[in-house]
Amino acid sequence: MRPGLLKYDLSGALVHGGAGVPQVVELDELVEHFTMLPDEVALLRNKSGATRLGFALLLKFFGRRGRFPSGRGELPVEVVEFVARQVGVAASELGFYDWSGRAIKLHRAEVRRVLGFREATVEDADKLTEWLVVEVAQVERRPELVREALLARCREERLVPPSSARVTRMVAAALHRGEEVLFARVATRLSPEAVTRLWALVASPEACGDADAALDSDTGADTGAEALLGLIRSEPGSVSLESMLVETDKLLAIRRVGLDADVFADVEVNVVTGWRAQAMVESPSHLREHPEAKTLTLLAALVVSRHREVTDGLVDLLIATVHRIGARAERRVSEELVNAFKRVTGKENILFSIADAALARPDEAVREVVFPAVSGGEATLRDLVHEYKTKGPIYQRTVKTTLRASYTNHYRRGLIRLLEVLEFRSSNTHRPVLDALELIARHSVAGGAATTGNRTYFPVGEDVAVHAGLGGDWEPLVWSTDSQGRRRARRLTYEIATFQALRERLRCKDIWVVGAGRWRDPDADLPPDFDERRVEHYRELRKPLDPTAFITEVRDEMATELDLLDAQLPELAWVEISERASGAIRLTPLDAVPEPTGLRRLKAEVARRWGTVALVDMLKEAVLRTGCVDALASRAVGISPEALAERLVLVVYGYGTNTGLRAVAAGRHGHSEDDLRYVRRRYLTLEAARAIAVRIADATFAARREAIWGGGSSTVASDSTHVAALDQNLLTQWHSRYGGRGVLIYWHVERDSMAVHSQLISCTASEVAAMVEGAVRHGTTMSLEGNYVDSHGQSEIGFGITRLIGFELLPRIKQINKAKLYRLAPGETDRYPRLAPAMTRPIRWELIAQQYDQMIKYATAIRTRTATTEAILRRFTRTANHPTYQAMLELGRAQKTIFIARYLRSRELQREINSGLNVVESWNRANSVIAYGKGGGLATNRRDEQEMIVACLRILQSALVYVNTLMLQDVLDDPNWSDALARDADRRGLTPLFWSHVLPYGEVRLDMTSRLALTEQG
Repeated sequence: MRPGLLKYDLSGALVHGGAGVPQVVELDELVEHFTMLPDEVALLRNKSGATRLGFALLLKFFGRRGRFPSGRGELPVEVVEFVARQVGVAASELGFYDWSGRAIKLHRAEVRRVLGFREATVEDADKLTEWLVVEVAQVERRPELVREALLARCREERLVPPSSARVTRMVAAALHRGEEVLFARVATRLSPEAVTRLWALVASPEACGDADAALDSDTGADTGAEALLGLIRSEPGSVSLESMLVETDKLLAIRRVGLDADVFADVEVNVVTGWRAQAMVESPSHLREHPEAKTLTLLAALVVSRHREVTDGLVDLLIATVHRIGARAERRVSEELVNAFKRVTGKENILFSIADAALARPDEAVREVVFPAVSGGEATLRDLVHEYKTKGPIYQRTVKTTLRASYTNHYRRGLIRLLEVLEFRSSNTHRPVLDALELIARHSVAGGAATTGNRTYFPVGEDVAVHAGLGGDWEPLVWSTDSQGRRRARRLTYEIATFQALRERLRCKDIWVVGAGRWRDPDADLPPDFDERRVEHYRELRKPLDPTAFITEVRDEMATELDLLDAQLPELAWVEISERASGAIRLTPLDAVPEPTGLRRLKAEVARRWGTVALVDMLKEAVLRTGCVDALASRAVGISPEALAERLVLVVYGYGTNTGLRAVAAGRHGHSEDDLRYVRRRYLTLEAARAIAVRIADATFAARREAIWGGGSSTVASDSTHVAALDQNLLTQWHSRYGGRGVLIYWHVERDSMAVHSQLISCTASEVAAMVEGAVRHGTTMSLEGNYVDSHGQSEIGFGITRLIGFELLPRIKQINKAKLYRLAPGETDRYPRLAPAMTRPIRWELIAQQYDQMIKYATAIRTRTATTEAILRRFTRTANHPTYQAMLELGRAQKTIFIARYLRSRELQREINSGLNVVESWNRANSVIAYGKGGGLATNRRDEQEMIVACLRILQSALVYVNTLMLQDVLDDPNWSDALARDADRRGLTPLFWSHVLPYGEVRLDMTSRLALTEQG
């Protein structure tokens, strides 16, 4: 289904996307839902003209949606024309239909009678509200979805829904009462001791410290670190011993509250997440003002959620700290050796000269025979020995010796303390590592040098666990012989080697942590109801239950693509496959395409008609036309919806431009900095900001005209951009490619420059996981079928998981010359003679068959959001020896072979991928223009603030694209510009992402009553 099309929920109720703009309907939907049946045509006997057409549309619309249209604007053009042809009336006659007179009332009554519906009474409304409270409002908190559930229920009960205003009141009442039920349920589960401790968090300003100031700080400075509530809500610092100790104290403080995660056992995760977000931003005084049950529930959600998050943070610190110890040790040793390092050339000749001289004069002195035989004499031989030592095993042992010293003198205290608060678990496969951790914990004291924790060896008779991490270069450092000739383990060396082994096992979740979120038991990431709902889950993924049928499908597609490439290869002038050292495949670069010169005229005309437009005015126009903040404005308490909408616009602008709320508050609009900060904390959550961006995207899809923009796109391009950020946090990392510390913003942008998803990720995060996450979770009306990525956004695992989820991975592979094509089966070495230089071993189909059900389970986990994509794919890393991982690799290799074969023979596909990635590159260039504040860097250490900046940046750019789309359509409607897209190059290069006419700088002046002169109405 193309973006902007109608979509239907499971109940059959029409879900209207976009901002009330008529949507495009495909032919199959028209035929299925708007075909007039014989008995329906019979109802039109005594009707003609506009009355005949109007009644037919009322009948079909009500039959589909369970309610009547509010007016002509709610009827898509395709529906009107389709029904008009069937009833023999011109579509233009609908303009004469009276939408408020006596006739339409009679028509509505007749439609209700024919379809068996009746108008809802007050008693019906009360019953519906009660049903919402019990069945919906305790699970789903988004008003728009609760509203859809209400309309679907009316349809089931054969009731005409109440008026729109009444429905809004019913939804609000149900949400309020449903939440009160949950508050009361959770509060009754809390022990008296837990209640006392929760109240202590907000009992008085003295108990809370300066938590408000800490939350209001733009820089994330921990001004309320002494207060327990401030400590619980604070973010971890950078990777350091101090951060480990502070986070350990934080976890212990959270545990002292005495809450069990089971207190929210039957409450939906998204509901608890919403409560946690509210408790994170509300000041202690606001929390105290709520009813007791609500205050206790919000604080309990905060404590339980933060327990998981702080545990995850400690695991992150452990992994990063162990890596830092090793990296610094290696760098220190390398710096010491590199100055003395001198590359010795001609090693083979030196060896021959030494051997020849020694054999010729074996009885004479080395200094007299060997040294003269080598050019450079003794100095060359010393350099040769030094080079071996700096590159060979001795170098590695030197690194590990330095690593041990760094661990002992500084980091040991923090790492040992982590063992006291974190509980590690694993399967029996990695039990030796856990036994080693228990041994370390029993005999280690994190204190000073006088403690027993710094003895050289473990006590005699202690059963020292042996694991794989103690081998290799570690073995001679860990094991030694004492004065009595006994083989014993050196404690400190044993500890750091074990921590390194623990790090590797944690990263692929072979070892997991009790009470964690992202680092929890990997089996908990999988859907618990998979076995009971296996058939449904397979159907949702559109996969056959029989693994043989799935393998046959993949194998046949692979055979087809290889056959086509082998047959067409002689005719493909741009690709050559032959034996060569640099790689078998040689692909000629794409030719440059003609420049779309006509677009400069279009942009100049936009600037001439509308002049220089302030960016805040573009955001305002998008907000007014799409109604994207209406849901937030409707929740206003103590403030008018209009004032709240203005403040939301200003907050989004301040965050999106990265200038901050203080700078925006200095403009001309009548709202103070305190007003804006309150609205940010009270109303603009990250989820709300993302919903605003989605609403603007959907409105853009709905507003586009096919004659200008072509058919709806089903593919997106995704890529990351590096942004500098403050580094006193766990997210900011060094990026070698960009040469600085920062974070990555990962975008998903569709063909016509509208972002459908954005993510803030660390520099070392998996871009494959980010790609899958955005493709699955974008939330817009776009039906995504393909994803363009650059080389770092693809992998064999990526090909495998996208095949299972149901969209196509379309990468631009940087080293295509070294790519390999896999064979279908053993013994077919002669099947593709032209492709032989690029071919490798056969696919192991039997492994895919064995693990097929388990692979579907992991794909279902991603689809149903039982865990994040990154948490699930973490098991599938090169350090993991997981059978499902091996099967996923095989499936990925088969799918990658299919793609490469098609990519090599299709010049159009190569251009398509290249063009798509150029779009996301243009989106990244626009970032620096819009988010210009603070040098373009994220000047905060708080992750929630960083994510809000990214979300608001997406809103701003989406608003820019939306308004530019309407402006371009206005220009192209002018008969004088009818030939503006006559050239293919201009039509191909048409984009609404340009900013030559936009003013993002200067004083912020906001007037919600002034509008841009656009003929298209939202």
